[in-house]
Amino acid sequence: MLRTRRPRIPDRPDELNRIQDAGGRVIYWDGPRVLGVLAMSRAIGDNYLKPYVIPDPEVTVTERTEQDMCLILASDGLWDVVSNETACTVARKCLRSQKPPSPPGSADLSVGEASDKACSDASTLLTKLALARHSTDNISVVVVDLRR
Repeated sequence: MLRTRRPRIPDRPDELNRIQDAGGRVIYWDGPRVLGVLAMSRAIGDNYLKPYVIPDPEVTVTERTEQDMCLILASDGLWDVVSNETACTVARKCLRSQKPPSPPGSADLSVGEASDKACSDASTLLTKLALARHSTDNISVVVVDLRR
């Protein structure tokens, strides 16, 4: 498991400096918020908070290994209530419950469909787990099978 997530919160030192350099402020109202409104410093939308909240992503390049099984892309609605370890365990169990993937370029569609279903099942289970743990944020989860 490799965690690449760094929270895009307004009081992270580099984000705080960027917001202040743009003329904005971080106000603590139930946690740090840009202008006292938004609890994240990067977002798509929220145009009324430009130029303080920007849509520019942070990009990380990571070398993959043959042991890499899956990639979990999720919003903080999941990560605020589910640990990385738990999310990885759920995804691995769903992926291992399907038959092994065929090599890239293979014509075996049933294996690809099984992998798609396993990824969908993992995403659904993780979403339900976040809801069961009373996540109060929106929840988006995508699981990608890296073995295909």
